[in-house]
Amino acid sequence: MNSPLVGTFYVAIKPGEKPLVQVGQRVKTGDVICIIEAMKSMNELKANQEGEILEILVKDGQMMEYDQLLFVLGD
Repeated sequence: MNSPLVGTFYVAIKPGEKPLVQVGQRVKTGDVICIIEAMKSMNELKANQEGEILEILVKDGQMMEYDQLLFVLGD
């Protein structure tokens, strides 16, 4: 999955909370998988397909670019 916007990547809804997803976890289309902060607005990124999270390519708090690859999903 790629980033739909420029912003800061967060793995949890609030600092110190459990991550929304982890490697090895299965997600369904529409599941919230991360938060992207852009222009002081918190945006939920939802899975655009069903699958297993094989890899998370960014770290919590990392800045990301538009269309940057964030997650690798597999069957």
